[in-house]
Amino acid sequence: MLRTIGLMSGTSLDGVDAAWVETDGEAIGRIGPTVTLPYDPALRRDLRRLLDLAPDLLPDDPFLADCVRRLTDRHADAVARIRELAWESFREGADLIGFHGQTILHRPPPIRPGRNAATAAEALRAPGRTWQVGDATLLARLSNLPVAYDFRSADVAAGGQGAPLVPVVHAALAAALPKPLAVLNLGGVGNVTWIGTGEAGEAPLIAFDTGPANGPLDDWARKSTGSDYDRDGLLALAGEADGAVLGRLMAHPYLEALPPKSLDRLDFSRALQEAGADRLSPQDGAATLATFCALCVAAAARHFPAPPLQWLVCGGGRRNPAIMRALAAALEAPVRPVEVVGWNGDALEAQAFGVLAARVQRGLPITFPGTTGVAAPMTGGRLVGG
Repeated sequence: MLRTIGLMSGTSLDGVDAAWVETDGEAIGRIGPTVTLPYDPALRRDLRRLLDLAPDLLPDDPFLADCVRRLTDRHADAVARIRELAWESFREGADLIGFHGQTILHRPPPIRPGRNAATAAEALRAPGRTWQVGDATLLARLSNLPVAYDFRSADVAAGGQGAPLVPVVHAALAAALPKPLAVLNLGGVGNVTWIGTGEAGEAPLIAFDTGPANGPLDDWARKSTGSDYDRDGLLALAGEADGAVLGRLMAHPYLEALPPKSLDRLDFSRALQEAGADRLSPQDGAATLATFCALCVAAAARHFPAPPLQWLVCGGGRRNPAIMRALAAALEAPVRPVEVVGWNGDALEAQAFGVLAARVQRGLPITFPGTTGVAAPMTGGRLVGG
């Protein structure tokens, strides 16, 4: 087994999560320490600006280069800290880093009504683009470890959605849990993994983005209160969801499109404006966005082959009582944080990129027809350093 350090910087732009995990890319052995290093306010602001600039940004732009260097330095700090903690815990180091980088643009092949995995070849006529920034070569040099990176590009080039990537790790972690099971990750965007029972004729793994999650709510809290997010859901819990705005938002064609499908963090920005969300009070706007997140998840459940026995929730959204309350009201099965089955909901994605790094090194598939829409399971990612 390899000793890996997985790194994840999500769409919330709040910092880098790092985790130590022992794995061969299929089985998961010891799970070691985890850490989150927040970004300083200037870096967070500049990364947020990159999201706006990305569609027209040139790779040699000086502002981009400066952001990439600072972002990579912070990831190197996280690697150094995890190595210290792993040595304290196990007297062991690490063999490999899984470096996701920071997504600043995600424009996968267009989804179409009725599109499914069997028609993935159709997407080849409409190539997409996904862009994660971060200097893997610099990170390998700073850490003196090989780095697996660029996990999404090959899938998008082959007509896949390029996301989500974590489902194969969800399935490994859930091997002994009752199924069907849904694992819901609520970051800036929501994504879900449906894991089947493995019975003959049943799709074993289906995954896709559900819709906006923390991203719009974080932006709303920042605009309304100056806070980076709706701490403890207090803003949303103080308001009431606006039915008219929700009705307009739920008419968005993305919610009816068949999976596989994925989103950019800003894909619903125009829809939120056109729905009239900007005219709501701070409290009612937050309540509406929290409810919208949950209704998107409920709409996603219509695409499952069978209802899940339970929903396990990871990501920052599970810490927002307003979102969790809305999920409980919108879904028929129990909704619980992943900690009830012994998983770490804050570190799960970082752990997953440690596992995916091992899969890259071993040449194992990282994307699948049921998760991204590629025609067949395919490898991806690149390695640098050694």
